[in-house]
Amino acid sequence: MFLDEAVLDDAARLDAGGIAALLPHVASAGPQVRQSAVLAQEAGIDRLAADGRPRAILVVGVDGSALAAGFLAAVVGPTSPVPIIGHHEHGLPGWVGVSDLVLAVSATGTSAETRSAVEEANRRGARVAVVAPPDTPLAHLAEVAGAPLVPLVGQRPPHTAFWSLTVPLLVVARALGIVRTGDAAIEAAATRLEDVATRCRPSSESFVNPAKTLALELAGTLPIVLGTSAVTAVAAERATFQLSATAKYPALAGTLPHPGHYQVALFDGPFGAGLSRAASGGATVGVDDLEDFFRDRAEEEEESVRLRLILLRDPTSERPEVSRQAELAVSAAAERGVGVTELRAEGVDPLERLASLIGLFDFTGVYLALALGIDPSQTPAAVRDLGR
Repeated sequence: MFLDEAVLDDAARLDAGGIAALLPHVASAGPQVRQSAVLAQEAGIDRLAADGRPRAILVVGVDGSALAAGFLAAVVGPTSPVPIIGHHEHGLPGWVGVSDLVLAVSATGTSAETRSAVEEANRRGARVAVVAPPDTPLAHLAEVAGAPLVPLVGQRPPHTAFWSLTVPLLVVARALGIVRTGDAAIEAAATRLEDVATRCRPSSESFVNPAKTLALELAGTLPIVLGTSAVTAVAAERATFQLSATAKYPALAGTLPHPGHYQVALFDGPFGAGLSRAASGGATVGVDDLEDFFRDRAEEEEESVRLRLILLRDPTSERPEVSRQAELAVSAAAERGVGVTELRAEGVDPLERLASLIGLFDFTGVYLALALGIDPSQTPAAVRDLGR
């Protein structure tokens, strides 16, 4: 695997090409939080509460927008009086009706799945709100239904619009009285994201830049990103999404206790301890191929991809039994020679804690792409609609 560590501290190369266009969008997360909260209020979100609390909230979105449901559920928390359910397919579940609220989220406003869900919601008489760019098919559906439309403003790549897509949902939940997240918490999240942007700025050298450091730790490994709470579970999903969309790099996401408790079993597989056993002769070798049997495997072992555990801790809301499981996972990794990186969510409110981790991984994906020689501003045709 080609890895150019020097590019991360080369000011001329960081200021050239696609990176110069992409990093400002990544660094705009803080202003996105503030702006999207204002746009949601201006869109008339409050009128969704005129008929009281809905029976359930269905959050519709696909690809990158699919994280919106998990985001809202994590920030609202387990004490929500209203179930929050994600939906990522065409149409709607059979139970959705006039007593329910459908929140449609799309970074492009063109998703066929999301459009069909809104059309069906309108036919069934459900309350609807839409977050999408103006002058798009989804925005037109909102206009036809007389539903609030929170517009996405500015021309930014879809995978850098996470906060513009999700914060309006939080404003909706506040209007419905199912969450108490106020302006102070929203401002704290915006400030936290600006702090992350400062610490992860391109001019900050690798040894003091947490995103560059993390990118170099991930390079050449197969990361397993495990959360320890609802908040860090969403951060883990967002991390793997960004690594894939920006750096074209694979990673696994999970949560303790489930499904992380069985993902830890991978430590004994071919990308963990099992790799060393195979390299030392533990694997079955065909004796008919003497040349293969006697070949030098030392260089192959150096080049082999190994697992790396990225553990996202959440001391504020982590259950004691989950904390013990996290410690056992770290011990199991160490015993098997699997590298470990522990990151802690920072902040008092769930929104701020989520921002502290998502902000870091958004920068990490960009720096990992650069180190691997990938232009992070270019999206292949196969994934052009990520974040729909």
